[in-house]
Amino acid sequence: QVQLVESGGGLVQAGGSLRLSCAASGRTFSTYLMYAMGWFRQAPGKEREFVAITWSGGTTAYADSVKGRFTISRDSAKKTVYLEMNSLKPEDTAVYYCAAALAPIRLQNGVPDYWGQGTQVTVSS
Repeated sequence: QVQLVESGGGLVQAGGSLRLSCAASGRTFSTYLMYAMGWFRQAPGKEREFVAITWSGGTTAYADSVKGRFTISRDSAKKTVYLEMNSLKPEDTAVYYCAAALAPIRLQNGVPDYWGQGTQVTVSS
């Protein structure tokens, strides 16, 4: 099993930055490396949407809405994935969820094997 715990959310002014962290546990280091890791978000009254994913040796993909502003990265030694968010906009306000899957396609389709509990990000105008 894999347990995911997000942190780093909070209140930030438009144009500011935040870095979210997702710490994984419950697997060995080698097993952890088998997982694709990603981030999703859900705003009030809206569907949960894909934000970013990383897999293999560092391949990444982003939603068009965050491309050029957000960066996903991974520290395998710490079993932690990060989401650096820059130039934040009020429409980025949402609960952000970390997710893991053995197959990247499962993350891309919004059906990961494991979800974190979520962390709130609020961007004021």
